[in-house]
Amino acid sequence: MAKKQKLPWDFLADFRDDFAGEWPTVPEMYSITAKRFGNRPSFTDFEGAGGAKNTLTYAQVVEKVTRLSDWLTANGVVKGDRVAVTGKNSPEWATVYLAALYSGAVICPIDYALSATEIENLLNTAKPKFLFVDEEKFTHFSENSYDFKVYSLCPKHPDLYAYNLKTDRDGAEIARIKNQNKPVETDLACILFTSGTTGTPKGVMLTHKNLIADAMIAQSRMTIYETDVFYALLPIHHAYTMLAVLIVSITMGSEVVFGKSMAVSRLMKELKEGQITMLLGVPLLFNKLLAGIMKGIRAKGAVVYGIIKLLLAISYITKKIFHVNIGKKLFKSVLQQANIYSLRIAICGGGPLAASVFKVYNEMGIDFVQGYGLTETSPIITLNPIDHFKIESVGQYFFPWMEMKILDPAEDGVGEVCVKGPMVFQGYYNMPEETAKVFTEDGWFKTGDLGKLDGEGYLILAGRVKNMIVTEGGKNVYPEEIENAFQLYTDIEQITVQGYIADFTTKSEEIEALIYPSDDVFKKLGIERAGNETSSSVKMQVKQIVDIVNKTLQPYARISRITLLEKPLEMTTTQKVKRNYKK
Repeated sequence: MAKKQKLPWDFLADFRDDFAGEWPTVPEMYSITAKRFGNRPSFTDFEGAGGAKNTLTYAQVVEKVTRLSDWLTANGVVKGDRVAVTGKNSPEWATVYLAALYSGAVICPIDYALSATEIENLLNTAKPKFLFVDEEKFTHFSENSYDFKVYSLCPKHPDLYAYNLKTDRDGAEIARIKNQNKPVETDLACILFTSGTTGTPKGVMLTHKNLIADAMIAQSRMTIYETDVFYALLPIHHAYTMLAVLIVSITMGSEVVFGKSMAVSRLMKELKEGQITMLLGVPLLFNKLLAGIMKGIRAKGAVVYGIIKLLLAISYITKKIFHVNIGKKLFKSVLQQANIYSLRIAICGGGPLAASVFKVYNEMGIDFVQGYGLTETSPIITLNPIDHFKIESVGQYFFPWMEMKILDPAEDGVGEVCVKGPMVFQGYYNMPEETAKVFTEDGWFKTGDLGKLDGEGYLILAGRVKNMIVTEGGKNVYPEEIENAFQLYTDIEQITVQGYIADFTTKSEEIEALIYPSDDVFKKLGIERAGNETSSSVKMQVKQIVDIVNKTLQPYARISRITLLEKPLEMTTTQKVKRNYKK
């Protein structure tokens, strides 16, 4: 008889008395983990005196969450009410998140980078009973009149500070009400707003089952330990960090270090002193980190650089063919200097990463993987297994626990990626027509992404359906694939590709690159940036790079027009260009 496969969630069988559904709710999951690892660190930041490290154990977090959820209940929060939170990454933010769910409410995390007016637009849709807000925007919200009450994530306002809120009401009475409001796995857990900050906001509705099932099933492709330390550097309101850092960590008893800034000095300090083992980031973060490492190596001279390149190649072959990671020892000093020697795994999401970048990290001994997903899928639906990764792919989808197919594939196998599974969202908040548009008649969610599947269930992405360019010859060109080819060129800070009408008679499209040069270009040329953004010397420098990349592209996909930008294009909080630039 074949041996039964061990699954990451098998331990839940020992806690069947602690939850009633197929999966625990988020509060049930945290309480189970606190039973297992009560004395282990859960939430950490560096907000102590002089940047000192502060850590709360799982038992201590449960105490703070319970006290705040009791207060919410005592102040009228019932099942289904909304509680909003907006602020920098912090243990207080996560405590509010959990406390709202413990009280049966729906948590509404809101992008702190938005203006107060934009946040108000989202709040008008969510209609929360309470808003917890960080220091910079607290004055604005506390001094205006709203239908919701405003409280603080910052101890500078002690009477309104989340950690200080507690009720004097009878404990037995509060427990009875909370029991009545206790969520089940199919209840709505959170509403995540993905767009519509100035118009009609689009809120993605995710249940407790969506979140816990996705967090657990994702671990079928990656092993997480209670000794792991996650770094919450990207904004935690975003589905990627919320699920892949916060929720995943609490399923296994891991620690979360909350990063509030991407300033290099602070990043280096927290990576080193936090002893981070799990670093999740977007392509921009990993590209900049690698560019700094490679710059240091090149500075050692051509001979040393050549030797290191050879060692990198040997390391990769050894790892890929023999599954032996020698890179961590070979490049120990390099990794220590970059404060990433403690890393066990680095995960890139939120956008496509160039295969060349993916490869170099693996060569250096970092188990580096890519994942893929959308807010509407909780978000993770593919991950590259460490022992069988493919650098050209964003990972393998989670069969048999979900399904994936390519809708209407072209000759090259590329079509729209569609999925079914327990991580797929319930719809857009109060937008039934918009919800219907993204599902097929037989219930498949249409991601809006183009890609193809190989024989082992690995997904190779091409780009977004709405961004695809069709040339005069009928060829499909995917802007993201072209943009990825520039990720290791430090002279280009930002590049965005679009089609333009080259011949208005035939309406044929060709390829244009909108490029914002980096400061490196101006330093190299010995000129000031101000007033010289579009000078001929800068354009010539940029064109040399474009010409190099063009030689690697199919003729129909080559860039034929370069437009230099005086200012960078607007970006999302996960460092992706907002593609509202079409001329």
